Amino acid sequence: MKQANTRAGRSRQIRDMVILALFTAIIILFTFTPVGYIDLPIIKATILHVPVIMGSILLGPKKGAFLGAVFGVTSIIKNTLMPSLLSFAFSPFIPVPGLDRGSPWALVIALVPRILVGVTPWLVYKLVEKICSVRNVGVQAGGMVVASVVGAFTNTALVMGTIYFVFRDAYAAANSLASDAVLGAILGVVATNGVPEAIVAAVITPALCVPLIKALKLDRQAPAATAA
Repeated sequence: MKQANTRAGRSRQIRDMVILALFTAIIILFTFTPVGYIDLPIIKATILHVPVIMGSILLGPKKGAFLGAVFGVTSIIKNTLMPSLLSFAFSPFIPVPGLDRGSPWALVIALVPRILVGVTPWLVYKLVEKICSVRNVGVQAGGMVVASVVGAFTNTALVMGTIYFVFRDAYAAANSLASDAVLGAILGVVATNGVPEAIVAAVITPALCVPLIKALKLDRQAPAATAA
């Protein structure tokens, strides 16, 4: 029995590492193709939060945080090599408007919200599982929808909120805005980018994760899945 459990544990670890490698490859591929980012006048809209959210739900918060870190690092690279109007907020190598240098705060904005995108969906998904006494595909998919929306807004709200508090004057200068108009502009970005990004995540995540859990026989109660 002990040998069988050991083999099952190793099999789960290999399976989880394969899934992790697949999602990592998807994030890197999407980053450097038009699929991952949509260049808008002010900021780049993205779907890269989707594989991070999926990884969080399927593999747990630690591996989800790793995928979020990959998302953040690729964002730094993307904004450094192909800068847009707001790239100074995501890359310390892009000068902040009004200064001749970048800011280390860009590392915080690029990394911390994205890492948390790999954590909050798992927490919400497990909370829904705990609240619902009945477990079926509908409850499972519903939990994923809620988790996806929370994960998407974790990214948008934390990124844009930190930009407001740290780079408010630079944001105003970059967009030719008055300082008192920045909050409205930030909220506009949250609405125009955050809502569609949340909807995309809420549709794609359950559509892919539910059959993946069934096809790969992912046991949500297994230690490798809940704690890894």
